[in-house]
Amino acid sequence: MLKGERCATPKCPVEKRSAAPTRRSRPRGGRNVISDRGLQLREKQKVRFSYGVLERQFRRFYAEAKKGSSTHGENLLVLLERRLDNAVYRLGFADSRAQARQVVCHGHIVVNGRKTDIPSFIVKIGDTIKWRDASTNNEYYKRIAEEVEDRLVPSWLSLDKESMTGTVMSVPTREDVEARFDEKTVVEYYSR
Repeated sequence: MLKGERCATPKCPVEKRSAAPTRRSRPRGGRNVISDRGLQLREKQKVRFSYGVLERQFRRFYAEAKKGSSTHGENLLVLLERRLDNAVYRLGFADSRAQARQVVCHGHIVVNGRKTDIPSFIVKIGDTIKWRDASTNNEYYKRIAEEVEDRLVPSWLSLDKESMTGTVMSVPTREDVEARFDEKTVVEYYSR
């Protein structure tokens, strides 16, 4: 017998281990149960990560959204939607927001005739967004120019596909934001 003398009794640890683990109906000690605060934090982090914003910037956007007249959550999403990197992404000049941020940071985008390399720049009604002339020779621009024909542009932006120039037509509304976020939960997180 390889078990040894100790395993001759019914209390043998080897025999106990061989039994299949059982599932409990409730988590032990309340673990794995997410509190309301945890759900609020998770929703806030989802918004932050999808727009690529750091915590300090997000708090600043929320403080700015509180100053608005309509609901705070709606104002917050509209402010995030009006960022230059997001507008570049929505126009189809990039495949993702992170890529749009990189395109803006590398100085490929011109807003109203001026090179703008700040991704958090807030676009206003009437602003024109286009590629810098020196950047139209690279391979990435040529690929994007071919693919932009198939892209859908939100109603608050317009795109001239021939000259690759976008214009901000209006302020985005909550319906224009294609996000699956619960902005009320984010407001509840910051209202504590």
